[in-house]
Amino acid sequence: MVNQNKLIIIISSPSGAGKTTVTKQLLKKIPRSYLAVSCTTRKPREGEINSKDYFFITKEKFFKLKKESKFLETAKIFDNYYGTLLKEFNKKKPFLLLDVDWQGARNIRKKSLPNCYSFFLLPPSLVELKRRLLKRHWNDTSTAIKRISSAKKDIKHCLENDKNKKEVPLLVIGAVDKFNSCTSEELK
Repeated sequence: MVNQNKLIIIISSPSGAGKTTVTKQLLKKIPRSYLAVSCTTRKPREGEINSKDYFFITKEKFFKLKKESKFLETAKIFDNYYGTLLKEFNKKKPFLLLDVDWQGARNIRKKSLPNCYSFFLLPPSLVELKRRLLKRHWNDTSTAIKRISSAKKDIKHCLENDKNKKEVPLLVIGAVDKFNSCTSEELK
C-alpha cells in the first residue's frame, strides 16, 4: 500500500507541454524528493536510460505485472503501455513526483490518496506545442502529427475533477517558461 504521510505531486500534460522538464527542475528544487520511474513498453529514445528514465519492458512483462496488481495506474498511449509500480511509492523520501499523462493522473486521483495534488500543464499555445513536437520528432513527421492531434484531445481532459474531492487539477499555462523565469529571478 502507499505511504499515507508522503506528499504526492502529479504533473500531467499533453506530449510536449513540458512535464518532464518541469519535473526535473522540481527535483532539483525540492529536497528529499524523487521521481517515480514509470514502466513502458515503448522503445527508448536516444539518451534515455533504463531504470532512470523508464523501466523499458516487454508487453508480456507489462501484462504480467498488471495481472499481479503491481501497478498503481496504467494507461495506453500511442500503441504503448505505461504504468507506475506500487513499489515506487514506498521509497523512504517524503516527496514523490509523478510525470504521467492525463489518464495516469485520472487513475491516481480516483484512488483518493491523502496529500496528493495534481497539476495539468498547458503549452503557451498550440503553435508552440506544434513547434516542440516537430522538433522532438524531426525524423518522423507522422509521429509528430499524431502527437499534435492527440494533444488537442488531451487538453480537453485538463478540467476533469476528482469525484471525491470535487476539485480540478491546478492548471499551469506555459509552465516551462514560467519556471525558467522564476528560477532566473531567484538567482539574481
